[in-house]
Amino acid sequence: MNGPSKRLAVVPGWPAVWPLQSAAVLLGLLLIFSAPATRSQEAQTGPPSVRSVSGQFVVSAQQNDSPWFRRANFAADTNLVRLDPALLAVSAERFKLALWAQLGIRPGSTWSGKIFLTLYPAQSTNDNVNIEIVPLPNAWSYRVQLPNVVNRTRFARALTGVLLLEIANRANPNAGHSAELPPWLTDGLARQILGGEQGKLILSAPSEKTDALFLSGADSTKVAGGVYESRVDNKERGSDPLADARRILQDTAALTYDELCWPSDAQMNGYDGGAYFASAQLFANSLLGLEGGAEKMRTFLNQLPGCMNWQTAFYAAFHEQFKRPLDVEKWWTLRVIRFAVRDPGPRWTADSSRERLADLLAVPVEFRDAPDSLPDHTVISLQSAIRNFQSGQLAAILEIKRRDFEMAQFRMAQPFAVLADGYRAVLTDFLGTGRKTPRLVIAGKTIINGHHGLSVAEAVRRLDALDARRRDLEAKLDASAPPKTLNP
Repeated sequence: MNGPSKRLAVVPGWPAVWPLQSAAVLLGLLLIFSAPATRSQEAQTGPPSVRSVSGQFVVSAQQNDSPWFRRANFAADTNLVRLDPALLAVSAERFKLALWAQLGIRPGSTWSGKIFLTLYPAQSTNDNVNIEIVPLPNAWSYRVQLPNVVNRTRFARALTGVLLLEIANRANPNAGHSAELPPWLTDGLARQILGGEQGKLILSAPSEKTDALFLSGADSTKVAGGVYESRVDNKERGSDPLADARRILQDTAALTYDELCWPSDAQMNGYDGGAYFASAQLFANSLLGLEGGAEKMRTFLNQLPGCMNWQTAFYAAFHEQFKRPLDVEKWWTLRVIRFAVRDPGPRWTADSSRERLADLLAVPVEFRDAPDSLPDHTVISLQSAIRNFQSGQLAAILEIKRRDFEMAQFRMAQPFAVLADGYRAVLTDFLGTGRKTPRLVIAGKTIINGHHGLSVAEAVRRLDALDARRRDLEAKLDASAPPKTLNP
């Protein structure tokens, strides 16, 4: 008997694994995989499964229609995809080739795991997408359950995740342990493919409104090869796959390496304004841009099943660039800054620069009046943080602040940009970055530089001097501002 299958919930909360409880369930899954589902004699027989051109994808669908198909605004929402078995088989093959191209895998290369795509009637625009992993005697098999109306990003994440699992498990001798993917890899490559999408990559079936217009002859919709041309997504994204990431990171700070490794549920659901997705895409894109990056990424995937965690496989594959987390953090910080310098976006006004600088100088903290009381939130100055925080916690905060100062100065009005650079210089000197023998401390899950720079008293003195210059500048701006009147 084969080992138990696993289910991987892609959205929300990628990745989480739950083992199925019995071999009987596994046998049922295998039977579903091997034959198309049938209905009782009273019901009509469903359409047969559709196989993709390579045979790797097998697509089937339940017969019940989704109420979302009848929504008048569905056809106008370009972020939603209406999945049809025949079109999904084509989209899956095209998506696979796009992912293979990112990893340097040639078209026509062999694959080992079949992927069964099952469509079920969508009840909302936020239905779950699940991946079930089934070990077989000589390979692995995967079943993806998708709503037939799905968000475009969620669809891309699901296909990217299952395709990466198939690549990672190809030479996996341990049928009881599937590869586990880091979230930034799945989400980063999914966004990379969507950002570089050219032409007809994701095919969406026509809505009922489109069908009716076509049958009545009232619309210019045409059919070519059995596909409604008006519902084929033909959105040109341009030559820069990072265009969306660039737009988001112009106004939002990129995540740190530690945050990319351990994103929150809110970030993975896009509640941070897309900063996590943009950061994950830039991180994956930057790794692939290293010398031999695609080959190293394939090595990383191949080593995942034999490692207890993905970090071990990552440092083994990218050992020429990174020996430890500190190396990745330094490289990533420089990459983010260079990315911002290339196209920092429009300059902020003096008022906006003033507000942004004030935000950067504030350090959020929480405190309790009593051990059993609820926490209160407030902000303190950089000077207070330097005086009172422990070294490991302080270094982690100042590393992020220093990076944010360096990125913000490229968009600030000139006087505030000079001040931001001054604050960055103080933090750099205090942290002692660049010394040959830095002391390492552990902060959370990241190893960072210990303090070997300015003394606390000297750092506070220089920060106080910068604060005085900032207050003088703000006073001059207030004095030169036109008077406010009740009846302008």
